[in-house]
Amino acid sequence: MSDDQGWGDTSYNGHPVLQTPNLDALARAGVRFDRFYAAHYNCSPTRGSVMTGRHPGRYGTYDAGSPFRLEEQTLAGVMRDAGYTTGHFGKWHLSGVKEVGRPIPADAVTSPGHCGFDEWVSVSNFYDLDPLMARNGVAEQFHGDGSDVATDEALKFIRRHARAGRPFLAVVWTGSPHVPLQALEADKAAYRDRSEKEQNYFGELAGVDRSVGRLRRTLRELELAENTLFWFCSDNGSHFNATSNGNLRGRKGTFWEGGIRVPGIIDWPARVRQPFSTMVPCSTLDIYPTVLAAAGITVPNQVQPLDGISILPLLDRKLTTRPKPMPFWDLVPRHGPKGRPIAEVGLQPGHAVWFDWPYKLHRNAVINRSYRGSDLLPPVLLYNIEQDPKETVDLAAEEPARVARMNAALGEWKASVARSFAGADYPSK
Repeated sequence: MSDDQGWGDTSYNGHPVLQTPNLDALARAGVRFDRFYAAHYNCSPTRGSVMTGRHPGRYGTYDAGSPFRLEEQTLAGVMRDAGYTTGHFGKWHLSGVKEVGRPIPADAVTSPGHCGFDEWVSVSNFYDLDPLMARNGVAEQFHGDGSDVATDEALKFIRRHARAGRPFLAVVWTGSPHVPLQALEADKAAYRDRSEKEQNYFGELAGVDRSVGRLRRTLRELELAENTLFWFCSDNGSHFNATSNGNLRGRKGTFWEGGIRVPGIIDWPARVRQPFSTMVPCSTLDIYPTVLAAAGITVPNQVQPLDGISILPLLDRKLTTRPKPMPFWDLVPRHGPKGRPIAEVGLQPGHAVWFDWPYKLHRNAVINRSYRGSDLLPPVLLYNIEQDPKETVDLAAEEPARVARMNAALGEWKASVARSFAGADYPSK
């Protein structure tokens, strides 16, 4: 998973300048998602959705650096219990801190080690050149491009466990192309005719693209590629410019298409014999249930509800429409005095979306994160994303019955999230 890479930030999606040959090759080889979504408009909530298959508001990971509850079952923990060796490499940002590039100490309550990873070389937030990271909780200075560093460590992990014949889960989360944008001179060279900012931005994406190529080549060298599920995506839309988000409305920090629609690709030769592209909307919420289904793992006492679905039927070309809407919600917790029971902590209204393809309902929509409760937009907006991907024509007045149905479903779902937030999903904890 890359960091702040917009849907338009690949050459296969038509970027006019950027070249991503390895991502292009990946998209040609497997399943290219033309409607893939991050579960949130920024990093920590999306990463929580990958780990759990649940909306991050259910367990309090509602913004960048928000905490993560250990009562949650994680993808890494479940796979480790099923016999997989698990490793995390790169950005974590689920340890409840906002600091940039901070090595995660071994005693951090929500370190990768406490969330199911056997091995980890990780950092709290985004990182660029020469990162200071933590190897299983011990700080270590690394040198070079941040994406290369995370990939180097992931490849060591993969080779070691492949030789031992162990199945593995490798989670590689780059810190690029997130600011502050510090690319290698060699990666900037192809863009010397651009501004310095663009050189660094495109150069960081060159590092991400190179990492994808190195991972795929190593899997082939080790004769593991055929039956390895390789999943690539970004954590949210780009902060950079409109082109980075494919000229969709909005950017990182919003639930408009430009803030949550991201590149998404799956390669799994043993299962996907013929490459194809799909318009069926899928999400980072789907990673947890899909990977566990692919591995044949049933989770005892699974924390419920899950908000994602297994998309194995889609990989088998047996799913033509998403059977379950995708939810988005910018929770705004209302914290009480210290020591107040969590069940009494309320949730203030925030921007929420109910996406039931092809219709996307917005409630309390905001222009950007810093302007909550906007009175510049109607309280309810409705768009047909298939016909109007840039969200320009509001259909709410024309479709009152549809708005009522979708609004009711969104309200029921939000009520379930509020119950989860209050701890109702963990009756024995």
